[in-house]
Amino acid sequence: MPSNDARTLLQAVVPTAAAGVIAAVISGVVAGGKGAVGALVGALVVIVFMGLGQLVLIRTAKSLPQLFQAMGLMLYVAQLLLLLIFVAVFKDTTLFNPKAFAIALVVSTVVWMAAQARAHMKAKIFYIDPESAPGSKGSGTSERDEKTGSSS
Repeated sequence: MPSNDARTLLQAVVPTAAAGVIAAVISGVVAGGKGAVGALVGALVVIVFMGLGQLVLIRTAKSLPQLFQAMGLMLYVAQLLLLLIFVAVFKDTTLFNPKAFAIALVVSTVVWMAAQARAHMKAKIFYIDPESAPGSKGSGTSERDEKTGSSS
């Protein structure tokens, strides 16, 4: 994984984990031990789902760049539906507090998406390949410019 991709992933995981810890502390105070466990499980589910989704997008961008945007949209819809299914499945559990789980799930998802957006906006990603050789197809000159000798 290139360092830029790892940096983006890390910049989303760290705030989400911090939000999960804060949610666990608050849930622990409000709902006891089961509330803290529910909040931690909710944050962990978000980190795993969103992290795997990010890795899928990274691989898609490398192998099939023309599908990147469609894959991203489909992946986010699928992730949100899966998170909704998790809330529905665990709504009557006795392992942890389901309300703390659901709240931590929503908060962690919002934090992940905000952190990912911020990381992407702060990333310095080249939109022109700086290593391409002069006169090659990626250098920014068209074949017509090379034939006429004009520069743009």
